[in-house]
Amino acid sequence: MASTNSYDDYFKEGTRVVTVKDVEPAVFISAFAQHLKRQGRFEIPKWADYVKTGKFKELPPMDPDWLYVRAASVVRKLYIRKGTGVGGFRKVYGGKHRRGTCTKVYAKASGKVVRYVLQQLEEMGLVEQVEEGSGRMITKEGQRELDTVAVQAVAVEDEDEDED
Repeated sequence: MASTNSYDDYFKEGTRVVTVKDVEPAVFISAFAQHLKRQGRFEIPKWADYVKTGKFKELPPMDPDWLYVRAASVVRKLYIRKGTGVGGFRKVYGGKHRRGTCTKVYAKASGKVVRYVLQQLEEMGLVEQVEEGSGRMITKEGQRELDTVAVQAVAVEDEDEDED
């Protein structure tokens, strides 16, 4: 494990973070979720406290900020691959449905949650609908905002490493 870390560090030396693709996914998603929460433009609906994220789940999410995290994850996936719609995100966030003694089968995630997140991101101006075909894509303003948050997330992460 140490050999792969040194190998990765060799190629990371002298590189600048410019886009979302340069940042670790978990770091970016947590940073952008905090960004959405701080802005206050993303509205949390009343049903967010007790809704499950899919029929294969037994309980709703424990994290009170789970909708911000899901929105950050959706926006990152749209940044990487434009044209993804509600159905595509249902597949991405789907999982294993445990049916007791029967075999486990794949089940899609909740469409309402994904649709609501995409609609909120559209109202914020980060996402727009694709003209030909279906799905959504990141706007120029959205790309600028995501790249800014990515650079800030790496700067905060570097400060944490320097303190250790």
